[in-house]
Amino acid sequence: MVRKVISLYTGAGGLDLGFEAAGFEVACAVEMDDEAVVTLRKNRDWPVIHRDIHEVPSCEILTEGHLEAGEADALIGGPPCQPFSKSGYWANGDTLRLDDPRAGTVAAYLRVLRDTLPKTFFLENVPGLAYRGKSEGIELIERTIEQINRERGVEYSLRYQQLNAAHYGVPQVRERVIVVGSRDGTIFDFPTPTHSEIDGARELLPVEPWMTTWDSIGDLEDDDNPELAVRGKWSDLLPSIPEGENYLWHTDRGGGESIFGWRRRYWSFLLKLSKQRPSWTIQAQPGPAVGPFHWKSRRLSARELCRLQTFPDDYQINGGITAVQRQLGNAVPAALAEVVARKMRHQLLGDEIDLAPTLIPDRREPVPAPEPMAPIHPDYHHLIGDHEAHPGTGMGYAAQERRTARQQTGTEGSASTRLPLSAAPRSS
Repeated sequence: MVRKVISLYTGAGGLDLGFEAAGFEVACAVEMDDEAVVTLRKNRDWPVIHRDIHEVPSCEILTEGHLEAGEADALIGGPPCQPFSKSGYWANGDTLRLDDPRAGTVAAYLRVLRDTLPKTFFLENVPGLAYRGKSEGIELIERTIEQINRERGVEYSLRYQQLNAAHYGVPQVRERVIVVGSRDGTIFDFPTPTHSEIDGARELLPVEPWMTTWDSIGDLEDDDNPELAVRGKWSDLLPSIPEGENYLWHTDRGGGESIFGWRRRYWSFLLKLSKQRPSWTIQAQPGPAVGPFHWKSRRLSARELCRLQTFPDDYQINGGITAVQRQLGNAVPAALAEVVARKMRHQLLGDEIDLAPTLIPDRREPVPAPEPMAPIHPDYHHLIGDHEAHPGTGMGYAAQERRTARQQTGTEGSASTRLPLSAAPRSS
């Protein structure tokens, strides 16, 4: 049986490819990004509404998908990870105004849920959606689901959990909060991890070791495309960093020379893949020195990025390498979506289905030795010396500069310049 799905914030189609592999068919997709829409239309014949979701009435989605309210088997989507400051707009009101365009991306998803009444739903977002003490995002979703149940006479359940894609066979460490619900009130049990980093865990549970970058991209030819060359101030330092390390290698606590202070940079600065580990999280808009980089000291190619996100090999991402990276960095690993989608079909829709995913890579052995390191380029010799370690949270150079600026302008502690926790922006 082919199950029908409505897809919102479709992007390059990571969620959709996972649900497709689990036996779902995209009845209608909504996406506003021009390049992502070209990607979708180049690879699949899914009906795509190319507009901002706030401008698309739910009735149009049903019409485009040849569906009636209540017929869709699933509503899926990953609303862009923005601060949930708008959730305070409804916090004390009697009604959550889902039709108001100020509601934000999550509320637009919930508006479509209310109007189309799918049998199940799947919502993905960054871990910040459900941080303890800063959980206004998940609380908004819970309150809205309760209201939908009252207004529409349904019994949507809601369960959420933070999942690491590497625990399910994806060759990438990527954590996301997944929210799943069922219209008939059935409580969803999230899939049990099948892979683990820790040897002790594998002794206690029937899990396999993590899949690695070598498993994923080891068969691809070395790419000498000039577009993949690392550029910028630190490009010539990257070859002197070993596989699986970052700039911390060149600190007084690393194995190289003391060029940087300990933890004075962000983790992904000059970060290089290891053949023996999963990739670190693929980012959508990396700066020139932001990894992860290939172990050959270059940027990852479009095909390598697709592999690390477990997209099928015949899937082509539209645009140059910057556009490709943005689309894939914003995507959900397709294999992670497939794992959850198969469990949803089995548990929530009552389908007899194999729960084993099809999109994870095969093991690739033997694993070659690490790439040899180059000596430090002479351009960086003058930086070798003593460097202060980071003094702790809120005490770094940037924090001190912001504090000094506030003191000089007389705004230190001013209520007009300090946001409450519920409105403070958080990085995605």
